[in-house]
Amino acid sequence: MTTTDQFQAQMVALVRAFGWHRPTATPCGKPVSIAEAHTLLELSQAAPLTQNELADRLNLAKSTVSRLVANMVKRGWVERTRNAVDGRAVDLTLSDSGVNAAAELAEARQKKMAGILAEISAESLPHVQTSLQTLLEAIRESNKK
Repeated sequence: MTTTDQFQAQMVALVRAFGWHRPTATPCGKPVSIAEAHTLLELSQAAPLTQNELADRLNLAKSTVSRLVANMVKRGWVERTRNAVDGRAVDLTLSDSGVNAAAELAEARQKKMAGILAEISAESLPHVQTSLQTLLEAIRESNKK
């Protein structure tokens, strides 16, 4: 097995272990898509955001974010208003229901991450963190090409 084959198998195993391949649930078991969960996270941390800003933060196409936001508006989680500076832009904020959904997801995510961290020894944790940072940087650089 080549290094590339081994890396690919490990990445597939990671995706499956986390449940990222399930389109209708988060890895922490909440019945929302991963894209919706990330949208709730971003808007809970930095609202208002325009759809373009959200697309950049999520690394998704603008058309994908438009559909995503439309679905979240229908769910009652996101509210749209015209941007005061640029009337063509739309500002996105969480509704009260969206704030509650984001808080529930944050709590479930925290519990999931704590459970994973509990399985990593104190001596291994710095190596895991360094490896994750290296992987993230490599992915970002690869995506630029």
